[in-house]
Amino acid sequence: MLNLNQLRCFWAVARAGGVHRASEQVHLTPQTLSGQVSKLEETLGVPLFERVGRRLELTETGRLALSYADDIFRATGELEDVLRQRPGERRTLFRVGIADVVPKSVIYRLLAPALELTEPVRLVCREDKLPRLLAELAIHELDLVIADAPHPPGLDVKCYSHVLGSSSVAFLASPALVKALGRKLAFPQNLAGTPLLLPGLDSALRGPLLRWLNDAGVHPEVAGEFEDGALMKAFGRAGAGVFPVPAAIADELCQQLEVKEVGRTEELREQFYAITVERRLSHPAILAVIEAARDRLFAGEA
Repeated sequence: MLNLNQLRCFWAVARAGGVHRASEQVHLTPQTLSGQVSKLEETLGVPLFERVGRRLELTETGRLALSYADDIFRATGELEDVLRQRPGERRTLFRVGIADVVPKSVIYRLLAPALELTEPVRLVCREDKLPRLLAELAIHELDLVIADAPHPPGLDVKCYSHVLGSSSVAFLASPALVKALGRKLAFPQNLAGTPLLLPGLDSALRGPLLRWLNDAGVHPEVAGEFEDGALMKAFGRAGAGVFPVPAAIADELCQQLEVKEVGRTEELREQFYAITVERRLSHPAILAVIEAARDRLFAGEA
């Protein structure tokens, strides 16, 4: 049977990048840590580290073990926090997975109503790629996944996609870049030859956006591609290019980022989904998220 104390010692060494550094962090001697890791390797029958020069590096099995150890000790930490609360102070745990292509401003607007419920909620957010989040949802490590695409039909995970709403697409840019575009051409023709910032390959918007531009005969200069939407907005704010956002939050972003709107189109729609393992929803926080999306955030975008 796996010894959790040995696993925790391995976890500490792997995360610290070495025995001596881990020793300082967890207040155990290097000899104790090394001994516990060796016993774990003996139990498993495989090496978890290999020595490369003077450094310890994880083997392929070690990297796999570290991934599982991260999940185990994250879960035990959450359990400890919940159990330490007094019965009258306990909050309902609400674990939300967020596909990393969904704009942070959209996420905040969706989740904020869950924190306003009469019964207190303890919100736990995890951001990752959609397939990994759906795997965690399937084993009930998450209550909800928010994504810009429904559950992929080819993925062997039983879950249900609930439409939160959709938004047209607006294009924003720094004031200096907007001024440089001038008013000689109407939108979207004024994007021709203009630096454009694109969302990454995982974004459901990317393909339709490129097809829409091509159909319109508009050929901007792609200045950057970003898996992280927040990073794309930071570059856009600095003047690196025009960038697309859901029109539902365009005014808010213009104020936050001190940028201006170049134009918007109804021909492009960004859709957002709540993915759950339940067809009939009962979790009060999930119901609050869906109600907020449909009645507030996307109400004017139907």
